[in-house]
Amino acid sequence: MKEEFIAVGRRKASVARVIVRPGTGKILINNRELNDYFDRDCHKTDVMSPLVLTETATKYDYLVNVQGGGQTGQAGAIKMAFARALDKSDGSLRGKLKTAGMLTRDARVVERKKFGLAGARRGYQFSKR
Repeated sequence: MKEEFIAVGRRKASVARVIVRPGTGKILINNRELNDYFDRDCHKTDVMSPLVLTETATKYDYLVNVQGGGQTGQAGAIKMAFARALDKSDGSLRGKLKTAGMLTRDARVVERKKFGLAGARRGYQFSKR
């Protein structure tokens, strides 16, 4: 059995690379603890959801390198990378992760701004006079 599992997760403009090693459950994101890196609880629970679902939070150590995007995109990218790494580590977890939708890439990205409009679809306010 391999000792190290590497996976990549993507969400919006964020890319997360994860190394999973047998350990005590330490999570380092860009050399910072999970609680120091993310301010909001919703991001922390999003990151932890694959580990809680598969009950592997204290079984491995997780080293994360994440770049690009904002906090929500980075949390989603880390979540996907964790799910993919756990799938590599133990194939029997795949069913749980797949039914929870954690192995599927969320392809939604911001629509680009169009010329002649205030945003992607919003026009400028019409003035009759």
